[in-house]
Amino acid sequence: MSLRLRQVLIWYKDICPMMTLNGPSKILDKDAATFPGYTGDSSYWYTSQLSIPKLCPAEVCSSCNCSTDLHFVSLFEGFLEWAISIGNSVNGFPLLVIEISDKPGEEESEPAFKYIGNVHGDEPVGRELLIILANWLCDNYLKDPLATLIVENVHLHLLPSMNPDGFSLRKRGNANNIDLNRDFPDQFFSVNDDEDSRQPETRAIMNWLKDIRFTGSATLHGGALVANYPWDGSDDRRTKYYGCPDDDAFRFMASIYSHSHYNMSSSKEFLSGITNGAAWYPLYGGMQDWNYIHAGCFELTLEVSDNKWPNATELPILWKYNRMSLLNLVASLAKTGVHGRIYSSVDGRPLPGSVTVTGINYTVTAGKTLGDYHRFLAPRDKYEVVATMIGYKSKNTTIWLDDGPVSLDFVLDPEVSVKGSVLQNVYDCDCGSKSTEEFVQFLWGAHLEVFFILIVILGFLLFLFRRRAKVKVSTSRQLSGSKKTVEV
Repeated sequence: MSLRLRQVLIWYKDICPMMTLNGPSKILDKDAATFPGYTGDSSYWYTSQLSIPKLCPAEVCSSCNCSTDLHFVSLFEGFLEWAISIGNSVNGFPLLVIEISDKPGEEESEPAFKYIGNVHGDEPVGRELLIILANWLCDNYLKDPLATLIVENVHLHLLPSMNPDGFSLRKRGNANNIDLNRDFPDQFFSVNDDEDSRQPETRAIMNWLKDIRFTGSATLHGGALVANYPWDGSDDRRTKYYGCPDDDAFRFMASIYSHSHYNMSSSKEFLSGITNGAAWYPLYGGMQDWNYIHAGCFELTLEVSDNKWPNATELPILWKYNRMSLLNLVASLAKTGVHGRIYSSVDGRPLPGSVTVTGINYTVTAGKTLGDYHRFLAPRDKYEVVATMIGYKSKNTTIWLDDGPVSLDFVLDPEVSVKGSVLQNVYDCDCGSKSTEEFVQFLWGAHLEVFFILIVILGFLLFLFRRRAKVKVSTSRQLSGSKKTVEV
């Protein structure tokens, strides 16, 4: 594990108020009592079960006898993870996110996944599981195949605590007593439409998803044992099954977690340990539905412990029960679905186009920089995938998605007007379209033969450019170890 990650986890242990048996705990670090928002006082540390060691000073670490994973010049320093704050709570606690990847902080043509814990302050098990997960992945990279697969093929982001204020007070809401999982814009009712009235924790999540295109996500809760999927509510507020356009994909996604869990799938209350939110516990203004509608992100709500605030001694067994579920859910982004990039046939540049699947009313947007897209789909089915981009001709192809991922790149041709000029698209800069149109009109009216010769020459050049683009595209592979990339 890297030095930086140890520092982050020690922050969660010694600075941010920890879970206790009798309420918010007493800060052990003499400087932590002055940290913004600290209000707790108790005597029992929940996260002390992790036994996170103290760090050696950096200036002496190269010569002291500390362990390899704490060494200042460790192999994993600056390699596996990156910690950032996406905002602050009402009382000023930073919302720290740990990114785990072989190239943290860099944009790659890989899917991104996020786990968020402690949305409700009195449901702290998820917070603890994510801290342990960060430890486990860094400790087992290049040792465990699943850990290696995740680190090298997915950008994993962990937010152990979305609600540190509520956690320190041991209550459901934040410092303003607002339920953060009712504070997002809702698709059915005009609640939370006023941006100024949203809580800072909510705004932090929404701004975070503007910066990063997450493919998958899950929030960890307590009080039940089930994997919940959209929709969380219905248009008439009735308790009934109300599925979203990607209902099959979400049921498959929820089943991955449930069937990887020690006993979730054997639930007597929920068939196979999964449930549609509206059919079980309707809510409005939730984060799960907002992710799918506004951020292009497939999010589950995971209830990982029947007991909201269990004894600290139960953490090892809770980790044992949930470990494979947490890992397999992230790995599913690399093990299924269709992934690829969208290019221009003219010069091979990436295009921020859109990808849809025929019969499913949902659109995934490709990245602006790399033109990469990642579409989660249930396996063992046939899909028609369509790529579009303003100013370009759309393309479609049919794929069969079995038990592995499909890598599919699209090379789009520019739209051409009746007069033969390439139509300008909104992605391009000002390319002098007016002067180009006047030039074409001049050739069309007075020099038709010259115009014909130029068309032949341009057609030949376009052929060469397309060959060059295809050579460039063919070298791109979406996922390490995936099938050969298909190009259309």
